[in-house]
Amino acid sequence: MADPETRAMDEQARQPEDALLPVAAAIPEYLVTAPGVVPDEVLQSTRPLVLRGLVAHWPALAAARQSPEAAIAYLHGLERPGAPPVTATVGPPEIEGRFFYDDAFTGFNFRREEVPLGVVLATLRKYLGQERPPAIYVASTTIDTWLPGFRAANALALRGQDPLASIWIGNRSRIAAHQDLPENIACVVAGRRRVTLFPPEQLRNLYVGPLEFTPAGQPVSLVDFAAPDLARFPRFAEAMSHAMRAELGPGDAVFIPSMWWHHMEGLEDFNVLVNYWWRRAPAWMDNPMDALMLAIASLRGLPPEQRALWRDAFAHYVFEYDEDAVAGHVPPPARGVLGPMAEARAARIRAKLLQRLARRGSR
Repeated sequence: MADPETRAMDEQARQPEDALLPVAAAIPEYLVTAPGVVPDEVLQSTRPLVLRGLVAHWPALAAARQSPEAAIAYLHGLERPGAPPVTATVGPPEIEGRFFYDDAFTGFNFRREEVPLGVVLATLRKYLGQERPPAIYVASTTIDTWLPGFRAANALALRGQDPLASIWIGNRSRIAAHQDLPENIACVVAGRRRVTLFPPEQLRNLYVGPLEFTPAGQPVSLVDFAAPDLARFPRFAEAMSHAMRAELGPGDAVFIPSMWWHHMEGLEDFNVLVNYWWRRAPAWMDNPMDALMLAIASLRGLPPEQRALWRDAFAHYVFEYDEDAVAGHVPPPARGVLGPMAEARAARIRAKLLQRLARRGSR
């Protein structure tokens, strides 16, 4: 692996002079020795890494290097006949690509349209070169559904993983900082991307908005990274002191570990990103966000001294749990949820919880 400090210095030297955000460091880079193959060291990393040229050999990149029109034609050629419409997010020119809430936080500054992928591509081609086009973005669209030949022609090897592959297509965009539960390798196919990352523990300094009413499914930072209002969001300056950034061109990729905050910017008239998601957990495990939402409903309104008791209980049974702690006094047949967790046991817990919630809801 390349020396992270040296790579970071090289990356900082490449940053444009008019960069919008003063950041503490560049994302370290990993030296790619086998294009199209993600090394195990990257897959097991708990820190972000940039992989320059990881997918530079893809045929899709050859088209993108010719022109945006050639990249659009390439995608058109792979489009599945009769595919269902995609969800296109569309905003007026004045949002400048920042898909966000409206001023009252009762809605959003964009609309969603269900249209064929080919119509989106044709519309993006129509607006190429225009100074203030509408903001258009097709987010997280499953490649195998809409572009079934793409992965066969543009392969990426992630040993031991069966990732979900998605494509993101649009013009200039600014996607608010958010977290994703899966691990993520994002590969730039066309255009350029600016990626700004924050460690998960910067939650308190990023001023995250509503948990259940979100622009695209994940809670987002309310800070406008292009013009941060430090009077309203003073702790954002602390978050920025922990931030890392990289600018990615066609063929480059970035590994984003689970739950790292990431702010994504599409910098060209036409941008395409392909990403691969997978979890380092069994498929039967539920989304921890479900547990958080239930905990908010069940615990947050308790008196402070009772919340403290439950904090200790969660530490004992979840965050600091050691099966050896019960081995000496609870016989194996009686351990129930205290025993090793597996799919069948998790299903029983889920069923019991649903019964309890149903009884609670019928009162």
